[in-house]
Amino acid sequence: MGDRADLEAEGEAPLAVDLDGTLIRSDLFIEGMVRLAFSKPWLLPSLLLWLTRGRAYAKQRIFQIFDFDPAELPYDERVIGWLREERTKGRKIVLASACDRVAVEKVAEHVGIFDAVFASDGETNLKSARKAERLAAAYPGGFVYAGNEVADIAVWRTAKRAVVVNASPGLADMAAKEFDVERQFVRPVGLADAFVRAIRPQQWSKNLLVFLPMLVGQGWMQIDAWLNAFVAFWALSLTASAVYLLNDAADIDADRAHPRKKLRPFASGTFPLHWGLASVVIFLGLGLGLASYVGVFWLALAYLALTTGYSMWLKRVALLDVFLLAGLYTIRIVLGGAATGFAASDWLLAFSCFFFLSLALVKRVAETRDLSRRGGGEVSHRGYKSTDTEILTVMGVSAGFVANLVLALYLQDRSITAHYREPFLLWGLPAIGLVWVCRVWLKVARDEMDDDPIVFAARDIYSWMLIATAGLCFFGASTLNENVIPTILGR
Repeated sequence: MGDRADLEAEGEAPLAVDLDGTLIRSDLFIEGMVRLAFSKPWLLPSLLLWLTRGRAYAKQRIFQIFDFDPAELPYDERVIGWLREERTKGRKIVLASACDRVAVEKVAEHVGIFDAVFASDGETNLKSARKAERLAAAYPGGFVYAGNEVADIAVWRTAKRAVVVNASPGLADMAAKEFDVERQFVRPVGLADAFVRAIRPQQWSKNLLVFLPMLVGQGWMQIDAWLNAFVAFWALSLTASAVYLLNDAADIDADRAHPRKKLRPFASGTFPLHWGLASVVIFLGLGLGLASYVGVFWLALAYLALTTGYSMWLKRVALLDVFLLAGLYTIRIVLGGAATGFAASDWLLAFSCFFFLSLALVKRVAETRDLSRRGGGEVSHRGYKSTDTEILTVMGVSAGFVANLVLALYLQDRSITAHYREPFLLWGLPAIGLVWVCRVWLKVARDEMDDDPIVFAARDIYSWMLIATAGLCFFGASTLNENVIPTILGR
């Protein structure tokens, strides 16, 4: 494939298609810079030097360092299907991109429908006006151009007709007014919806743990404690969402190879990677600012460091990953206690460590069982194999049982139960906890468990019924008259 193409004498005008944002729902250069930042951060100063020599040179250097599998890219199948139809009609199809030639030719070879390739070459960044000039010179009889962004306006002005793909509503309206639009492909998923999916608000339920020390300490009548817990909740939620965005950016290649995670916004290209990274900065600023306001800045920073370390590296280390996850849940409780002034007891922290170790192992067992169903091997970018399922299950069930044993031993401490008017009702808590742990692991054994048990609990009506029952036990223990239950039972 060359930069020059035969002149089109008759028939439909050649159809030139942009790569980034049009043929694929992503930007290969931005992905390359993100890979550089996460896998070879010591080269970031070099990237700045490359950029001083021009974007074309920086792109060339990036793709000399990093390889990628074109089969895993998030192609817009609607566009590719249409291009195939046009090609069967005898129309010439051209791939014209500002990305480096090495990357563009690799994509063109994989897709297998392009008659020519136009791309940046290390000296010329083939974008906007330069792309328009190159295509006009190659096809003086006229061409049609498919693009998606403001930089493509210059090419549409030169082209006979425009094809608008995944453009913003404003750009699409402008193109419809100013150009002869041959076809338009509307973005299938709204950016707002994709953004919400990317920040994973369903995971914020984990941060409700900051309220636990205050509730256990019977501080529910203290308005200041509630306000501080609420601020701490948002501080952790914003910080956690920033880390989720970072994690998804770092794991974009692994996610694309995963049967479910390939649908995540970055991996599927439904939310722009550079917008996500900008959101990271905003969320971290807000989250740490709120944490500082309630006096838990350093705890929030420790949480950020540990969860980032987990997301970037430590989740690949077998066993260390699940212990660290359990520790991150426990840090939420410690942070909540510090923010509200109700320090978490050793009993509560011990229960938390074992209980959340069990839940962390639920995630790993769900992954290894899924891998076994697909033929075995190793979990992508994890330290586990499909053969680990049995021992991980034993560990997880045991940790869940020990957590409830700790809770039962806690109820034997008279100095603790003396704070409750009817402590007998508290015995419902370990019973309910044991039922829920057994239910979760039964779901895992039946392959009915989502790989995140917190999400499962949020959607499971039986889990909500058990939580409500536990809440009634706790409320009754705090408010009923002393010895009501033993009297009813004839004790």
